[in-house]
Amino acid sequence: MAKKDYYEVLGLEKGASDEEIKKAFRKLAIKYHPDKNQGNKEAEERFKEINEAYQVLSDPEKKAQYDRFGTVDFDGAGFGGFDFSEGGFGDIGDIFESFFGGGFSSNRKKRNGPERGNDIEYSLTLTFEEAVFGVEKEIKIYRNESCETCNGTGAKPGTSAKTCDRCGGTGQVKTQRNTPLGSFVTMSTCDKCGGKGKVIYDPCNTCHGSGIQKKERKIKVNIPAGVDNGNVIPIRGQGEHGVNGGPPGDLYVGIKVTPHNMFKRKGFDIYIDQHISMASAALGVEVTVPTIDGDVKYSIPEGTQSNTMFRLKGKGVPRVNSYGRGDQYVNVIVDIPKDLNEKQKEALRMFMEASGEKMGENKKNASFMDKIFGGK
Repeated sequence: MAKKDYYEVLGLEKGASDEEIKKAFRKLAIKYHPDKNQGNKEAEERFKEINEAYQVLSDPEKKAQYDRFGTVDFDGAGFGGFDFSEGGFGDIGDIFESFFGGGFSSNRKKRNGPERGNDIEYSLTLTFEEAVFGVEKEIKIYRNESCETCNGTGAKPGTSAKTCDRCGGTGQVKTQRNTPLGSFVTMSTCDKCGGKGKVIYDPCNTCHGSGIQKKERKIKVNIPAGVDNGNVIPIRGQGEHGVNGGPPGDLYVGIKVTPHNMFKRKGFDIYIDQHISMASAALGVEVTVPTIDGDVKYSIPEGTQSNTMFRLKGKGVPRVNSYGRGDQYVNVIVDIPKDLNEKQKEALRMFMEASGEKMGENKKNASFMDKIFGGK
């Protein structure tokens, strides 16, 4: 089975720097995040591939192994199709040792070595105003942590795990076979300690020997001004705890923003409709325009046509983690009056006569006033 090219998954060249890897991951994680692509199975699988690639390339040990061998699990890639997984030939270093007398170094992580904790994803819904101005939120997460009773050892307080007498603490056992071609040494996971290298004879009553317990935690999240739908905020070290002294994972907070009943957002700009009367459009008027900072006065010049757009500079959304703001665009909509009384109709007829226009002269090209009066 062909192996994935983790660099290609992130759109990078082999040997990319840590900063390039982080930057590519953030960009792709935002683009393919499940919250932004609900129901899109292809995007969901792509997000998993991106996360898998980042887990390998962001870990110095895994990255070094991947760069050298093209794999992190030794299941046959790059070695002529042999199965080097546990239960087969075991540690590949021992195979080379049996043929060449040592000198080959395997970077495969032992099961009893430090392991980084898993990342946690959390979806946070914000109001339009919270996303625009920023806010501090307290969220509740559940994560695996080191057991507080035994400090993650898995052993009952006052006792400790013992070095496995079967594997001598290595987590693996050797089996030597003599064949006509010579002696072969195979490695397999120790069946007594499960590969941990230690055996707990008196387990902790809280975690039952696992060293891990599920905990509810409240985490404060500072949301910067200007975030939008699909943004992901990483919080380092707030994921699940590592195993055997490994570092914790990270917490990724995905942002959802509820729509506003008046403002519409496009990037860092805000759009709003402003209704005015026909007379105001003709004569000009000063209107009160709502903005995210409060109401402002704006003078609409005489003769303004419907769907004319005006810009209020700097009245848009703050640029996240940067300087300046977007703009607010005001779309003027001229309202045509309905259900006019006779006095209003007479006033408009007088206006038409003063303008040299007669009602009903050309039914094919009915005037604006004809439309108002219904052809009378």
